[in-house]
Amino acid sequence: MKRVFAITILVLTMALLMVGCGETHQEQSSTDLASKEDNLPLVEEEKDDISSEERVLETESAAEPSAVFFTTDITAEGLVRIYEQLDWQPTGNVAVKISTGEPPASNYLRPELIGNLVQQVDGTIVECNTAYGGSRSSSAMHRQVAEDHGFTAIADFDLMDEEGEVEWPMSGGSRLDKIIVGSHAENYSDWVILSHFKGHAMAGFGGAIKNVGIGISSPSGKVYVHTAGTKTSGSIWYSDQDAWLEALAEMVKGFNNHVGSEHIVYINIMNRLSVDCDCDGNPAEPDIHDIGILASYDPVALDQACVDLIYEAEGNEALVNRMESLHGIHTLEHAEEIGLGSRAYELVNIDE
Repeated sequence: MKRVFAITILVLTMALLMVGCGETHQEQSSTDLASKEDNLPLVEEEKDDISSEERVLETESAAEPSAVFFTTDITAEGLVRIYEQLDWQPTGNVAVKISTGEPPASNYLRPELIGNLVQQVDGTIVECNTAYGGSRSSSAMHRQVAEDHGFTAIADFDLMDEEGEVEWPMSGGSRLDKIIVGSHAENYSDWVILSHFKGHAMAGFGGAIKNVGIGISSPSGKVYVHTAGTKTSGSIWYSDQDAWLEALAEMVKGFNNHVGSEHIVYINIMNRLSVDCDCDGNPAEPDIHDIGILASYDPVALDQACVDLIYEAEGNEALVNRMESLHGIHTLEHAEEIGLGSRAYELVNIDE
């Protein structure tokens, strides 16, 4: 009987202890939740501070953030100054890749803005003919456009596909096994990719990756990229949007692999921020004010920083809609996946 009584007392004691622990745990959880709710605005504030000062994009990638330099000074002097932040030393013939711009009224980068930089690097302005008709689909017409737009007055001008094309290998992607570029591309060891950032009717936006992926491709290379490696002639329109955006990133990966990333620098100028590309001779008027100039060794980080600045800008509705409706961000997603660069970056404001 005593043994039964002792066991009963023991069971009751354990039950009371378990109830007590449950109450304590419940009280602690409520306190922790209240504490977390109280601290939530502070956490958000800290995130905002980091975003505005360093603008480090958090991704699932373990890659270190790439440096992206930034200035609001959209002048010839500001362009030279941000280029000098890169501390780049070309070792041979320098190609400066721009878009010559479709007549009559596209938003191409003006010679008076880029001339000092082109001359400082002793560069040759390079382009390739288009694959969609227009005023730049033949060498004779394209050279006339380059002259009319003032580029031949500031530097030598080279249509890289004027005498043919060459194939360079591409590996590590899912869409392309080669890239097709103008044959004169082999004459240059060092490259300044000087891009006007803006919207684009097929890619959502155009920046450094678009300027290389389509701009350095020969006409048949352009078709090859636009159709995700399925053909080299005919229409550039393709039904699988994500596939062609992946091919766009892969073309730049092939270019980087062949030339060597240490031989390439990328500069994006964020002015005249229309929803339309410089391949459109009559683009829509911009809704967003000019933002600045950005520069990096990493084309993925550079374009990502520009995209983020668009999302922060007033009047961005039309351009954001264009980027999102065409899934433009997928270019950068795939570019990071194949090792072209990192979407994580630190924005370094050289004006401060």
